[in-house]
Amino acid sequence: MLDLEVVPERSLGNEQWELTLGMPLAQAVAILQKYCRVIKNVQVLYSEQAPLSHDLILNLTQDGIKLLFDAFNQRLKVIEVYDLTKVKLKYCGVHFNSQAIAPTIEQIDQSFGATHPGVYNSAEQLFHLNFRGLSFSFQLDSWTEAPKYEPNFAHGLASLQIPHGATVKRMYIYNGNSLQDTRAPGMPLSCFLGNVYAESVDVLRDGTGPSGLRLRLLAAGCGPGVLADAKMRGFERSVYFGDSCQDVLSTLGSPHKVFYKSEDKMKIHSPSPHKQVPSKCNDYFFNYFTLGVDILFDANTHKVKKFVLHTNYPGHYNFNIYHRCEFKIPLTIKRESADCQTETCTTYSKWDSIQDLLGHPVEKPVVLHRSSSPNNTNPFGSTFCFGLQRMIFEVMQNNHIASVTLYGPPKPSTHVRTAELP
Repeated sequence: MLDLEVVPERSLGNEQWELTLGMPLAQAVAILQKYCRVIKNVQVLYSEQAPLSHDLILNLTQDGIKLLFDAFNQRLKVIEVYDLTKVKLKYCGVHFNSQAIAPTIEQIDQSFGATHPGVYNSAEQLFHLNFRGLSFSFQLDSWTEAPKYEPNFAHGLASLQIPHGATVKRMYIYNGNSLQDTRAPGMPLSCFLGNVYAESVDVLRDGTGPSGLRLRLLAAGCGPGVLADAKMRGFERSVYFGDSCQDVLSTLGSPHKVFYKSEDKMKIHSPSPHKQVPSKCNDYFFNYFTLGVDILFDANTHKVKKFVLHTNYPGHYNFNIYHRCEFKIPLTIKRESADCQTETCTTYSKWDSIQDLLGHPVEKPVVLHRSSSPNNTNPFGSTFCFGLQRMIFEVMQNNHIASVTLYGPPKPSTHVRTAELP
């Protein structure tokens, strides 16, 4: 049985690990994987057809805990303990819930002190008691009437006419004063762990199509050796088609991984007569997982030839490998008897709306199958790749975009680079 410390408006954890509000989904999954011998039977719950309409949930069924992640930014929004018999809980080092201590209303009063009067929900027959960043729900099945309040609240919970022994059914940890209005907070400094994250990614265009990326980055800076002086800092960086490997390294830093392409499976769709000739050298990717971006370099020139932006939707084969890339892509729309207009495609745009703007592709889509080995199948099914305006949109079966690949002819960069200070 897990023995965890409750920190209102912040976290649930112990000396080995901590689940913190605002934590990215990938970090929470990494914790659960690292301690899989202790934390078992984890379910991933999401809406397959409408992944943005419901929170993404990690359900720790053995421990009675649910982790609710915001469907858009995929950061931890609410920690719910829905079965207090499966976990030990303490506050400020003192247990208020364990096999020997029942989480009664008297125990909650003793551990957390007085608060504002609670709210009774007659439909659920639950009495909700709210602190800042912390809420308890008491089961009222055996009560014959709703609780009543005395006019004097000087004694905290003792002034409420609530039967002795009423026990907690659920506990919620969240940010702010209201569970109903809570949102996932910004990522805490403790979650950066030396990484750089992308707040937004803007696709730059020239007259013919995409020309590069402008990234708004976030990092945890710190003072001269003092952790208390740690602060979040934001800065912008730009990379372009034709940039050298050294340019990208100096702009974005080292990638999390370098991946060499063993073969180009899309070569068969090329009109080149040499598509069956094996390459003498392999192109390679810089994988920036926390940015949600891959950068492909030409093996001969070592220049940027492609960018891949990942949306990290659940139900995709690559889910949870990359953090969600919050991109904005300007689309050139040609109207009859009118000047060209510009619309924006975002991470949350659906393929149908993009087709309405750009028109249907002339060629049929390429069906993309993925599997970890020839003998395995992809449980999420295939995706479809459409090419428009020097971009390849990978579309899932629920009409959401899984990734966008931007490509252009590699050429020496003509952009003048200046020193970019945070």
